Amino acid sequence: MKRAWKGIGGIFLAGLLTLLPVVATIYFLVWLVGLVDALFGEPLRWLLPEGYHTGMGILVALAIVFGVGVLMQAYLFRRVFRGIERLLLEVPLVRSIYAALRDLIGLFSKDTGPALQVVEVTLPGTNWRLLGFVTRTEFNDLPEGLGRQGDIAVYLPMSYQIGGYTIFLPQKQVRPVDMSREDALKFILTAGLKARPDQASGRKPR
Repeated sequence: MKRAWKGIGGIFLAGLLTLLPVVATIYFLVWLVGLVDALFGEPLRWLLPEGYHTGMGILVALAIVFGVGVLMQAYLFRRVFRGIERLLLEVPLVRSIYAALRDLIGLFSKDTGPALQVVEVTLPGTNWRLLGFVTRTEFNDLPEGLGRQGDIAVYLPMSYQIGGYTIFLPQKQVRPVDMSREDALKFILTAGLKARPDQASGRKPR
């Protein structure tokens, strides 16, 4: 009887572990869509009859995003945006929030150049190796002595996004890793459980 209950518990746990990520993902997407629709659809309540504005907030949000993307192709608009960005970075609390979000989103951008390269850092005196991201190679805008000649800054995220460290070390002490930023971040945040999307399909990683 005890073995039977153990088997039933194992089956239930397998079902729970299978469904929980799916349900949580669907719940988050529904919440996000509802939030965007409410935020951008609210002005439409004054223009459209009751019942017709539902879901229109999503279309408005998509149109705004696409429109900003088109405007960012123009030099004048980019200059204006950079000016607004400089103003945001002058306000203490806003600066911290905006800069953190901008840099986090930049982690997934394809236009970050040599920055945010995935590297492996070996801890001094050990064989322990950590994955990290190169965040800067120049320190001219920082206090003197914070970054030395030949140093780089590397961000070492901690698993499950509970924190991380920014370290300064000689560039020769890191080894570039042939891994995309997305795969490296996924590998770090899941404590090494996931690295490539094809793992979800059951194929063995190379």
